[in-house]
Amino acid sequence: MLALLRPSLPEGEDWAYEPKWDGFRILAHRHGDQVELISRGARPMTRYFPEVLGAFLELSPSSVVLDGELVIVGPRGLDFDALQLRIHPARSRIDLLSRTTPATYVAFDLLAEGDEDLRPLPLRTRRERLRRLLSGANGTIRLTRSTRDARIALGWFERLEASGIDGVIAKDVSQAYVPGLRAWVKVKRRRTVDCVVMGFRWSSDRSSLGALLLGLYDAAGRLHYVGHTSSFSVAARRQLLERLEPLRTRLPSGSLGRAPGSPSRWSHGRDTSWEAVRPELVCEVAYDRLQAEERFRHAATWLRWRPDKPPHLCTLDQVLPSSAAVTPSAVLEAATE
Repeated sequence: MLALLRPSLPEGEDWAYEPKWDGFRILAHRHGDQVELISRGARPMTRYFPEVLGAFLELSPSSVVLDGELVIVGPRGLDFDALQLRIHPARSRIDLLSRTTPATYVAFDLLAEGDEDLRPLPLRTRRERLRRLLSGANGTIRLTRSTRDARIALGWFERLEASGIDGVIAKDVSQAYVPGLRAWVKVKRRRTVDCVVMGFRWSSDRSSLGALLLGLYDAAGRLHYVGHTSSFSVAARRQLLERLEPLRTRLPSGSLGRAPGSPSRWSHGRDTSWEAVRPELVCEVAYDRLQAEERFRHAATWLRWRPDKPPHLCTLDQVLPSSAAVTPSAVLEAATE
C-alpha cells in the first residue's frame, strides 16, 4: 500500500498519523525457520541484513508477514547512505557492515498471522494485533509511533526532523490494506535554497538539455556540486541550452570542491558526463532532504531564476544540518513505541 504526497495532513476522527521513516520499505515474511525480506520493488534483500533475521524467528506464531522500514541510525540520525552501502555483492563485506552499521526494522503493519490474511481487516484492528505481536520483540524490531492527534503529528516536523524523520504519513484507520493503492497521505517539509548553475548534462540522445547541475560555495570559496534539477518542458530545455551555450567553459580545478559524480555501481551504465558553465547564474529550487556530504537526495524542483542574488552568496550554510550528535537510542525511542 502506498501514499500520495499532499501539502497538508487530512484531519478527522478516522485518521491516524505516523512518522515517515527514511529507509528501505520491506515486506518481512517469516514461515517456520525461514525469513525473507522483500523490497517494495520485489527485490530479495535477505542476504544483505543477516543481523535482523533472528528477531523475526523469535516471533510467535511461526508464520507472519509484516510491512515496515529497514533503517540505520548513525551519529547524526537516520543514515540512508549507510543503508545503501549495505547492498554489496561480497559476503565478507556484508558480514562486517552487519556488525558495524546494524539495521533496525520498524514495523507499521501486519498483513498475515498464522494462516489468516489480515489485509481485509481495518487498520485499527491490524495495528492492535501488530502491537500484541511485537510486545515481546527485542529491539531489532520496533513498532512505529502512531497518534490520532494531528497537532502531535505536526510537532514531529520540529522535534524529529533533525534525526532524519522526513515527514508524516496519515492513514485511515477504517481502511483495509490494498496493495498498490495510494490511499495513505504523506506530507513532507518543503525546503528551498538558492544555488549556482555550475553546469548541465545532455539529454540521453544529446539533442537537448537533460538537467541543470547545481552548486553551493563553502567558506573557502570552492564550489560544491549538491544536485540537479530537470523539471522543464521541451521548449524550456531548448531555451536553457541557448542561454547556457555562451557560458560553457572549463572550471579551474582549484575552484571546485565536490564535482558531479562519475560512473558507479548505482549509475547502471548511464552517461554521467557533464558540461561546465561559468558560475554566473543563480536559481531557487525546492528539495525534500539531504543525504551525506550535503547532496540532495532526489532531483530538486525548479522554482525561479534569482538575478538579484550574487553567486558568491549561494553558500552551503543554507543547507548544513545541525552538528549536534544524536544517539541511535534517542532517535528510535522518540519515534517508536
